[in-house]
Amino acid sequence: MSHETNTSIELEIALLIRRLTSITTSRKFGTLDRSAYLLLGQIESHGSAGVKALAEEFRLDISTVSRQTSALEQKGYVYKMPDPEDGRAYFYQLTEEGRRMLLETRAQRTERIDELLKGWTEDERTRFGELLAKFNRTYLDD
Repeated sequence: MSHETNTSIELEIALLIRRLTSITTSRKFGTLDRSAYLLLGQIESHGSAGVKALAEEFRLDISTVSRQTSALEQKGYVYKMPDPEDGRAYFYQLTEEGRRMLLETRAQRTERIDELLKGWTEDERTRFGELLAKFNRTYLDD
C-alpha cells in the first residue's frame, strides 16, 4: 500500500472520529451513552460476561469497566450472577429493561445511519459494513 493511500485513510478516519464526536456531544441518538450501549450490546451478543472479559474486549482498565457496569446495575439494566468456579467473581447478565433500552437505542442509531447513507446503494452499504468490520477486527490482533 502506498504512503499516499495510508495518509488518505488516516485523514478520513480522523475526520470520521471528529464528526462522530461532534454529533454525539451535540445530539444524542438513543437513550444510552456509548459505553452503556457497547457493554449491553456485548453482553447481549455474547452472553453473560465478567468485568475482566469486558475490559479485554474493549481494551479498557478493569476499574473503568467495573465503574461502568456498576452504573448499569444501578439503573437496572444488568444484574450480577455469581461465578460458580470463583466465589469472588461474578458475571453480568441483561435485564429485560436493559434489553429494551439497548434495542430502543439501536433502532434510533440505525435510523440515523440509514439517513446518512440514503444515497448509497445496497452494495455500497454492504461493502462499507464489511470493510468496517474487517478494520475493527485488525485491532484484536494488534
